[in-house]
This record gives sequence, structure tokens and C-alpha cells, in this order.
Amino acid sequence: MRPYIVGNWKMHGTRAMLSEARAIDRAAERLMKVEVALAPPYTLLHATRKEAALIGVGAQDCHAAEGGAHTGDISAAMLKDSGAGFVIVGHSERRADHAESDADVRAKAEAALAAGLAVIVCVGETEAQRDSGKAEAVVARQLDGSLPQGEAAAAKVTVAYEPVWAIGTGRTPTVEDIGTMHRSIRERLKAIYGEDGAALRILYGGSVKPDNAGELLAADEVGGALVGGASLTAESFLGIVAAAHEAIEA
Repeated sequence: MRPYIVGNWKMHGTRAMLSEARAIDRAAERLMKVEVALAPPYTLLHATRKEAALIGVGAQDCHAAEGGAHTGDISAAMLKDSGAGFVIVGHSERRADHAESDADVRAKAEAALAAGLAVIVCVGETEAQRDSGKAEAVVARQLDGSLPQGEAAAAKVTVAYEPVWAIGTGRTPTVEDIGTMHRSIRERLKAIYGEDGAALRILYGGSVKPDNAGELLAADEVGGALVGGASLTAESFLGIVAAAHEAIEA
């Protein structure tokens, strides 16, 4: 399966940044061994889909309800209508800033699947949880509570492991630590989805940059990357995509 490199623009981006999306899309044509996607803010979803034909385009979150009195929220069906093909749910910033529980994340994931979207479900531990030796248990609990149920769901789900303490801090776990956690996640996925769980891609997210991407992507069970700040320019994001492409060719 091709590596999956997803750029999460978070709360960044105006129409001026569509030029970055176009540059990424053009480069993707010569890097076809890698699956590339961007998750811009809601305001750029439709425009990005129109400008970027070769890469995936998705959203950073959705509401669990199909519609209703939820001022300021966006439903999965609305995302689908705007051109999105996937949605990220359970990002640590949503869990922390909006107090989202595992049950909330699962409800959003199930709503997204029902609307025909693929889903990237994020999990990860805090620094205190890692230092206390609870990292694998915390992530296993998040997987159990956050992943949509049923074997059919496995075909459209990707898991992203993002150690909370490494997001945007410049700190990264060792390759050995990443491999250990990804192997643990793989075993949990097989327990949840059976043999289908062996095929789900597990992305790594946490201060991924062009200069460390090759090493991180080589860790055990790493099937790609969820990239934050380094996805905001075509130059830095494509450096990560190129590292994934080179790893396939090696």
C-alpha cells in the first residue's frame, strides 16, 4: 500500500494559499507512489478541491449530527457536498481545546462514514502519560473508544498516532519509540477489526519535517505521516512527500 502523507493546515490559510495547494498537486503527478492529501480550513475546501485534482482533499473535523440547531458546526454531509473525501477526527487539539471524549470522536467517525467520507482517527498520549509508563494503555483505550465499529468500517479508516507532547514542539520520539507504539496499535487494530486490522495504515504525526521524514517513515508499521506546520508551504511539504517516495524506491 502506498504511503499516505496528509497535510493538516489547522487554522491557517486564505485564498492566497491556494497557490501552495496547486504546487503540491502538480508535484504529486511525478510522485505517484505516494498518496498525498491536504486538509485545509472549511473556507478553502471547495476551492482547494477545484484547484487540486490529483491529491486528496478533506476536512479537519465534523459534527456528529446530520444537521440541526448547531450554530457554527459543519456536518459530514456538508463536507461531502463541498468536495471533501475524508475528515480528520479526534485530533489532540480537538480533544484538549473542545473536551472531546472518545465517544464524541467515534460518533463523528461514524457520521463521516455514513456520509461516504473516509476517516482519519487520531490518538496519542500526553507527556505525563508517557513519563508514567501509561502511553500504550492510553492509546489502546482511545482506539477502543474512538474507532467506528464493524469490519466494514476498516476499509475507510486510517489511524494517526500523534504523541501530544511532540506536536508543534520540535520534539520527536525516537524511531524505536515510534515503532514500539505503532506495533502496539497494529495489535489493537487486529483485535478490533480482525484480519482487516492488519491492512489499516497507521500514520505518524508530531513535528514531521523534511529533514527527519525519511527516518520516521522507516519505523516499524509507519504507513505515512500527518503533517502540521510543515504542510503550509509546498516546498517543505513536498520534501516530506519526496522522502516517502524515495523510501518506496529504495
